[in-house]
Amino acid sequence: MAYPRVSVTEDAAALLRRLRQEHGRPLMFHQSGGCCDGSAPMCYTQGTFLTGSSDVLLGELDAGTGEPVPVWISRAQFEYWSHTHITIDVTAGRGAGFSIEGPTGHRFMIRSRLFTDEEAEDLEPVRTG
Repeated sequence: MAYPRVSVTEDAAALLRRLRQEHGRPLMFHQSGGCCDGSAPMCYTQGTFLTGSSDVLLGELDAGTGEPVPVWISRAQFEYWSHTHITIDVTAGRGAGFSIEGPTGHRFMIRSRLFTDEEAEDLEPVRTG
């Protein structure tokens, strides 16, 4: 079994379930390396943000929303973070930008760490958009 590149904390999963319920549509994340809030994971309803050939699918989260929550990253940012396990977490505060959790008083954030040598040998493959 391949080691996942991305995971979600229970607190973030709880917020995803709430957002799924409120918006009535499947969710997704996109992590880019842009300015402003571009370094934060942005949560959208699927179809609101369109991915393309310059994006990489890191993996899909099982947040209990009824369907997987895909996590995309720009190819350029993936080059920097390809050796890193990413955990999507949540904290109090309001982020800027277009991420749909803004009105909840919380914002998604990334926690990261380097893969161990053992994990790096057996990573889940990535797919481009």
